Amino acid sequence: MLAACSGGGSSTGGVATGENSIIQRFRPDVITPGDIRLPFSLASRTAEFITDGPDELRAQITDLDGNAIGEPITAVRRDVTPGPYYAFLTTITEPGFYSIVVETGPAEGANFEVTDPSRVAIPQVGSLLPGFDTPTVGDAAGVDPICTREPDCEFHSITLSEALATGKPVAYFIGTPAYCATGSCTPALEALVEAQPDYADDMVFVHAEVWTDTTASVLTPAVEAVSLPFEPALFVTDASGTLVERIDGLWDTTELRERLDVALAR
Repeated sequence: MLAACSGGGSSTGGVATGENSIIQRFRPDVITPGDIRLPFSLASRTAEFITDGPDELRAQITDLDGNAIGEPITAVRRDVTPGPYYAFLTTITEPGFYSIVVETGPAEGANFEVTDPSRVAIPQVGSLLPGFDTPTVGDAAGVDPICTREPDCEFHSITLSEALATGKPVAYFIGTPAYCATGSCTPALEALVEAQPDYADDMVFVHAEVWTDTTASVLTPAVEAVSLPFEPALFVTDASGTLVERIDGLWDTTELRERLDVALAR
């Protein structure tokens, strides 16, 4: 069952402390060694997002014995619907279980796993993004509607395969804005729509829906082609089609631009 990486702690987990808790905003079983991104939100003990949290949070990655790994890291507050998040960026080179101790969070931290790449089916940074004939305005390929945004986004003029053949970097978004309007799919797509004009000369944007129709009962072949177990996800390639960034779960416009700029600089 494909799971939404949306707002609540029920699908992503949380750790309570005092009056607050920290909630994971990422899928925990698709993180592999390398540069990793760990988005968290602050919430009350009743699972309500804290919307007026600090502008910046500090954290420390540790092993399960509490030994620090690397230097402390910081993340700025990103304001999106339904609640702000902090995306911590770090590098972990070995699979295993780790903890992140977030400032104002629980003293014992929140555990997470870095999984051996052989156990993760979704395309990973450094691999070629497989081409696929995603639905387009000219060929819906049995998907109706091909875009659940209102009005439709403009990322359906060519297929993913055609985009990868242009010789330009590609930003490939998989998500269903109609079914998580209060979660993360809609803000994620809106960030892409807002940013795309500034990247139109350098990058091709493609969107694929998760469900074949409005009953939301059958996954699209586009989802199965990349073995995606959650939504939304953004795959960013270089000009050769090699995946250089994958952003899972949620992002705001400012972080999106930062990650696209990093991808284009590689």
